[in-house]
Amino acid sequence: MKDTQTSATYDGFTAEERDAMKERAKELKASARRGSRAKADPESEVLAKIAEMPEADRVLAERIHALVKEHAPALAPKLWYGMPAYALDGKVVCFFQSAQKFKSRYATLGFSDRATLDEGDLWPTAFALTGLTPTTEQHIATLLGQATK
Repeated sequence: MKDTQTSATYDGFTAEERDAMKERAKELKASARRGSRAKADPESEVLAKIAEMPEADRVLAERIHALVKEHAPALAPKLWYGMPAYALDGKVVCFFQSAQKFKSRYATLGFSDRATLDEGDLWPTAFALTGLTPTTEQHIATLLGQATK
């Protein structure tokens, strides 16, 4: 017997997840359309996305952007699933996810496997971010340095 209550309420993805996938599809289409033509300025696109964020997320994202530029200048800004991200050779190394994006109680600073933050058999690749202090900024700078080795 099929559980009709579960099937009636489970849709597979949340509205926020579907929106993120739609944003990623738009990013890929825009990139393909640009092709060999003059490319849009990815940093301007990232800064525009940051400017749209609620104040608490915007303040964090602006500072993360500045930290990346200062401590990992080899990383190029780009949008990734509608979020500010930073890539090396076109591959995302780290990203900022606003708390508002998925209605979370904290923003996230995440790193892909390309960041090689490997430390033994277990290491974090995403960090909850609720504020920035000199200590947290130094930790982020260290992670960015390790991520771009």
